[in-house]
Amino acid sequence: MAPIKDETVDALRNLVNKLESRVEQLEAKLSQADGGSPARKSQGNSGSVRMILMGPPGAGKGTQAPRIKDKYCVCHLATGDMLRSQVTKKTQLGREAKKIMDQGGLVSDEIMINMIKNELDNNQECKNGFILDGFPRTVAQAERLDGMLHDQKQKLQHAVELQIDDGLLVSRITGRLIHPASGRTYHKVFNPPKETMKDDVTGEPLIQRSDDNAETLKKRLSTYHQQTSPVVTYYQRTGIWKPIDASQEPGQVWKSLLGVFGEDKSSSTTGSLLSKIGLRN
Repeated sequence: MAPIKDETVDALRNLVNKLESRVEQLEAKLSQADGGSPARKSQGNSGSVRMILMGPPGAGKGTQAPRIKDKYCVCHLATGDMLRSQVTKKTQLGREAKKIMDQGGLVSDEIMINMIKNELDNNQECKNGFILDGFPRTVAQAERLDGMLHDQKQKLQHAVELQIDDGLLVSRITGRLIHPASGRTYHKVFNPPKETMKDDVTGEPLIQRSDDNAETLKKRLSTYHQQTSPVVTYYQRTGIWKPIDASQEPGQVWKSLLGVFGEDKSSSTTGSLLSKIGLRN
């Protein structure tokens, strides 16, 4: 029997990951039909998920955050998108932020915290919890966030960091495709859409960001590491920091996230398809 080529194994892994993802979607629908949303079935009486999702550009936040949002029925607060939305809607906070940005300044921590508070107070999707993506980026912001949540009688449960070697990110990010409306991400090679340059869910066009190139990425990574290291240390001290190896295929990263949330997928009725066909130990 001829040896199986690495390319064949990679293709099989990609196919199986898609199958596992589809099985999870079907299981979620079944759980809803059996008497409750996936959040209620999986979370029991624990109430909500309140978390920060950290990671360098291209680490997979855009892939995993929508899955967390859908499974636990929480809101995904990507602060860049939230800021642009407030400016577009011309809210008071949006007008304040736009004035600062037009002058070339940085939006203050107070404005950002108030934007987050506004979402938690008024966005119905946030009633079961939230995923914060892109904030906090400094220890001062982390402290102000904790203070605001304390006033709301809430507390962060998880600060998850998706970790990946910088060298691997270049190949990932230069092929990244994005659905602007939802934030869903794809990759030309590693996670292609079902139809070329179209979102799997809506069929709307995908885009490639102009700054998704190697030179720009290196600058962004340098800035990210400088900003994030003190924030990671802060959450390590509070005991809620959890690292996840983001160099794994998306299906394995998802299983690691479920482990952070206290869910053991090993007892799933479907099991791991990769293990069953001998492509994972």
